[in-house]
Amino acid sequence: MAELKILGAGPVKRGVTQIAAQFEKDTGNRVVVEFIGAPTVRERVLAGEAVDVAVVPQSAMEEFVAQSRVVANTRVTLGRSRMGLAIRKGAVAPDLATVDAFKQAVTTADAVVVNVASSGNYVVKLLEKLGFGADKAVKQVDTVKVMDHVATSPQNLLGAGQLPEIRELIDKGVAIALAGSLPDELQSITAYDAAVTKASANADVAAAFAEYLAQPAARAAMAATGID
Repeated sequence: MAELKILGAGPVKRGVTQIAAQFEKDTGNRVVVEFIGAPTVRERVLAGEAVDVAVVPQSAMEEFVAQSRVVANTRVTLGRSRMGLAIRKGAVAPDLATVDAFKQAVTTADAVVVNVASSGNYVVKLLEKLGFGADKAVKQVDTVKVMDHVATSPQNLLGAGQLPEIRELIDKGVAIALAGSLPDELQSITAYDAAVTKASANADVAAAFAEYLAQPAARAAMAATGID
């Protein structure tokens, strides 16, 4: 039996972890799942690390395909994630229903905390587009750090992140609450793909896992975690 190493990023973590556990039961192969920030996944895959399956936003996957770091015909789309804002648990949730309401919420907040991955970069550019200065955004290395900062700071902070990640951290007991999703006019939807890497030492089993991720049961598991 093989041992697969899955290296991923983003809010698909919970769904992929659940699917990997079921794949282990069904096939007898061991699956080790590691999720970190998307920039670090990109660096490690491009460096040729012996990863079996990479799970990343589609923009990063396009780069992997262009640089022949993945087996293109094993690529599957896992689903899409939307953006939202979190507040410290117990704080009054702002109105986010319209663009004007969103702007008022940001104006009232001391800062918007973002990660350094693609979702955080999107929010930084969005704030600039809406007329806010660079000092309105506070950067943290990943969404876990973002939400920890929101939970523990005495300031009135908004934490930006993918909705599935925010919900997962709430379930884990982080002292935050979901304020809501971004207004439709400002929404960013990120699609996530998986593919077998060229560095895989277990290419056949890895391809079977990638195919497994595209099955209806796997799609249902992803949907249950907030990935549509």
